[in-house]
Amino acid sequence: MASAPQPQLPLFYQDLLPLNSRDHSDWKVSSFDDAGFVANNHAIPLTVDEFVDAQRNFPIVFTSGDNSLPIALMGLNEGVNTFIAEDGKLEAGIYVPAYIRRYPFLLAKLKKENDDMSLCFDPSSGVVGKNEDGQQLFDGDGKPTEYTNGVLEFCKKFEESGQRTRAFLDELKKLDIMMDGEIAITRGDMPDKPFVYRGFRMVDENKLRELPAETVEQLNKSGMMMLIHAHLFSMNLMRRIFERQSAQGKVPSQNEGSPAGANA
Repeated sequence: MASAPQPQLPLFYQDLLPLNSRDHSDWKVSSFDDAGFVANNHAIPLTVDEFVDAQRNFPIVFTSGDNSLPIALMGLNEGVNTFIAEDGKLEAGIYVPAYIRRYPFLLAKLKKENDDMSLCFDPSSGVVGKNEDGQQLFDGDGKPTEYTNGVLEFCKKFEESGQRTRAFLDELKKLDIMMDGEIAITRGDMPDKPFVYRGFRMVDENKLRELPAETVEQLNKSGMMMLIHAHLFSMNLMRRIFERQSAQGKVPSQNEGSPAGANA
């Protein structure tokens, strides 16, 4: 079974194999015992379709660099996720980003010469294989089961949402309202030594207020303004995430890393 081309695998994925009825006719998908694949990741990619739901639990910021993308911060330091419960599972009641729910599946291009995408999976995830229990991937005739069709549809919708996200980011760039972010948070026992977090991008509220009325009206009609406000409102959660880290004993003695780390 040949792996799909993988010059650089995305977050979580250690390997990729195209799913097919020939090699995986009797394979099943079991549930993850815990959220171990998420535990060491503080920044999770997010789509614009998730902003309203995600902003209730996580700060939403944008990565630095030319290919910026929105991320949900589940921690403020590299390798720190404050939403992993004692049983190793994601904390109950929080919004779970689609990027997490999609794993271990993924739509990927198998040939550079065309844009066709195939449903692939990460064989190292430990949940896809010749398992005794789980969801069957193909029926007796070698056709995808209802479960597999559902996974494929979810992955397709994720890609479509990704396209809307890129369009949103392109518009932000045209508006020129982004700025380098910096958040300083003080702790009660260290009032004179704030923890400063940098390395991310955010919307500049001053530039947003200075936009022409016509532009603001367009942003309201397109729904972009709602997304921008969801992002800005979510920034108030930075202190809450810091407090969660502090309560869990996960605040470093010296401020290391940044919210938009390299593995985001």
